[in-house]
Amino acid sequence: MAPITALLHARNDALRIGRCLETLYPCDRVLVVDHGSLDHTAELARSYGARVVAARTGSLPPQYPAAQYLSRDYLDQNRRGWILSIDPAESLSEGLAASLYELKSAAGDWLTHSVFLREETTDGWSDLPTPQLRVVPADWDRWENDRPVADSAATPLDGVLLRFAFP
Repeated sequence: MAPITALLHARNDALRIGRCLETLYPCDRVLVVDHGSLDHTAELARSYGARVVAARTGSLPPQYPAAQYLSRDYLDQNRRGWILSIDPAESLSEGLAASLYELKSAAGDWLTHSVFLREETTDGWSDLPTPQLRVVPADWDRWENDRPVADSAATPLDGVLLRFAFP
């Protein structure tokens, strides 16, 4: 089976990160890149078994948002398996979790995969029409900030990624 590593970038997400981490049961590893949280984000992530690393500030000026740090800088490019890029305000639906289990057991399919998002709004839930690239091979080297660069050949997975607006 090919392992899946969930990759989250977080900053002051203590109110929402637990919900996200509880749904990552298909993932073998969880890596949280903490961008200077002043709340209990890192402690909560560790309590769920996540590996927490501090964001590398490098030479970027402080006005740049956390997303300016490249995700590939935190990943072991020599590993096999998959990377799932997810935000602390997002959670896997049961259908998407099942798709990830199927992906882990599929042999030799190292294509990219996109997911559809369902977003919480003040008026209820809204489905976003365009899938986003969120699942890539572990050796993927095309990142734009904290997300894999879009790939038009990405295969959509069944299920949805739920994005919560409220803690």
